[in-house]
This record gives sequence, C-alpha cells and structure tokens, in this order.
Amino acid sequence: MSSAYKRHGTILERSFLEVLSDYPDLMVWNEANFWVPSGVDHIVRASIADPTHLFGTNMPYTGSGARQLQIDLMVYNKNTRTFCAYEIKRGNGKHDAGKQRSMLVDTMCTQILLHGYAGTRGLEPVSVRSYVIFYYGQCSLKAPFAIKGTDVDAHFEKPISDQIEEVNELFRRELFSILSAA
Repeated sequence: MSSAYKRHGTILERSFLEVLSDYPDLMVWNEANFWVPSGVDHIVRASIADPTHLFGTNMPYTGSGARQLQIDLMVYNKNTRTFCAYEIKRGNGKHDAGKQRSMLVDTMCTQILLHGYAGTRGLEPVSVRSYVIFYYGQCSLKAPFAIKGTDVDAHFEKPISDQIEEVNELFRRELFSILSAA
C-alpha cells in the first residue's frame, strides 16, 4: 500500500502535466533540478513568520546553489504572461509541523527565484507565483500558498479536473484488481 501511495502521487503529477500540455496557450514542464542558493534560503527562513511580505521579491537564478528542489509542474501562460510553479501533493491528510514548514520554505524559495528562472528559459513573465496543490483538499498550508483540488479548474481557467479524475479512476481499478488477486 505504501508503494501505491507513492506511485499515486507521481500519477497525479504526471496527470496535471499531460492534461495541461493539451492547451496551446500554456507551456508546461517539470523541473528536476531547481537550485536554491543558501542566501535565498536564509532570506526565506528569516521571514517565515510572515512570508507573504516576500511577494514581489525577485532574486537572480544562477542555476547553482546549496540545494535542489524538484518542481512538479511549471506553467507559463502565453496570453497572460503569468508563470507559476507547483508542488503537487495528494492532500489526503495533514502533514506534521516540520513538513509544513519545509513546504512553505520551499514554496517561498521557488517564489523569489521564479522570475529569474523564467529569464533563463527566455520567458518574460509579468507575474510569478509558487503554490502547493493539495488534490484531495486537506491543505497543510494556508492560502495564498495552497490550492485545493476542487479549485484547480478555476485556478487554471481550464476544465482539467474531470480528465485527472479519469486517470485516478483507472489507477483505483487497477490497484483494486491487484489487491483482490493477492
């Protein structure tokens, strides 16, 4: 079952990537090596009590740093020139306080490096944001950092949830088939 939970998270990530890739006005990818310099970590950790005041802060992205993040989903809207980064969580239960803090730090580090990163991709966004999607709605972070799965259609302004649920249903059927055969 533990293996199934881990794979389900990967399936959700891939579902978002594939479904959103079908829209020609969106550029969509994931980033396995998003580098965070130690200075950015220090700025974010010093502001963790009120991280929203870091909105609008942009630091250069150098492609190197003290640690790496894996960004599950990057979406650039060609029409609105908005650029967003997403961590996708199942959101079927609350995370402990340490994990919540870690997610918030990672989200804000991404936030303040995102404009610089966009430049390395030849993009010129007018706005950037970093979020965590909690697909099943148990949000371990508060707005404006969290998006519930029930709100993804409105957030992306695209009807994507039905297609993601089709993939979920296929996963459920296959998993139950395997479990009932055991």
